[in-house]
Amino acid sequence: MKVLCANIEEVFREAAARWTLIAYFTLSTFFILIFAFAINLDIIDGVIAGAKIFGQAVQMGRQQVEIDSLVLGFESGFSGVLYVVGIFLAIFATSHLVPRLQEKGTVDLYLSRPVSRIGLLLSRFIGGLTLASANLVYLIGSIWLIVIWKTKVVHPRFLLGGAVILFMIAAMMAFAFLIGVVTSSTNVSVMSSYAIFFFSSILAAHDRIEAAVASEWTARTIQLLYWIFPKTAELGQAVVVAVAGNEAPGRLAESIGIAPFATTAAFGLACLALASWLFQRKDF
Repeated sequence: MKVLCANIEEVFREAAARWTLIAYFTLSTFFILIFAFAINLDIIDGVIAGAKIFGQAVQMGRQQVEIDSLVLGFESGFSGVLYVVGIFLAIFATSHLVPRLQEKGTVDLYLSRPVSRIGLLLSRFIGGLTLASANLVYLIGSIWLIVIWKTKVVHPRFLLGGAVILFMIAAMMAFAFLIGVVTSSTNVSVMSSYAIFFFSSILAAHDRIEAAVASEWTARTIQLLYWIFPKTAELGQAVVVAVAGNEAPGRLAESIGIAPFATTAAFGLACLALASWLFQRKDF
């Protein structure tokens, strides 16, 4: 346990020493400030009398909009933006962990400690996930408090979306760790993770893609890739449903379908297991 805590602490120290930690939270602060100054609402007796977004007045006509409905709709829409922002910032901040670990001199120091190679890699993963979690709490928590401050409306479901985002971050981090073990390159880890994110989003339309291709072999390959890769588009939808849906939090997977969660978890676990196996066999 002491070794695990020490390795997690060193993840934060490395991030701070390389300015990654400062850049990570600075970018999150930038998005928070944009949100804080972009939305201005005039509320009278629980009803929206006027609204401005990025300085532009929203035409509401004679229609009265209940503040609770507006806030719920806005939070659900913005949660989709936070899904992309949160994942991209997390990949940016943690993709260096394995390449940095495998540098000559650094890896020798770590391997001299009384901890297995798998334990070392997993502790780096937990440290990176802890770093991403801290930033996610800061990002989502700040925006949630700003919404409460401006509207006096409290929707705890907005925080539930953060749990789904963290789930996706863990899967993408596992893939970045695998690429990091294989290539020892931070840049390749970042680019590969972003590529998988977008490619998986495209595969969400696999049914239409399969219908458009000429050969059955190609269609089967596309279907296989869909089930292998993480379901980035489906989990983005799950974030919105978590915030705006009427289902109980425990039934979120049921409302979206268990398959996107199960296959994404399997992808992450497979990547982490393969990364651990390769790291254990690697010759330093």
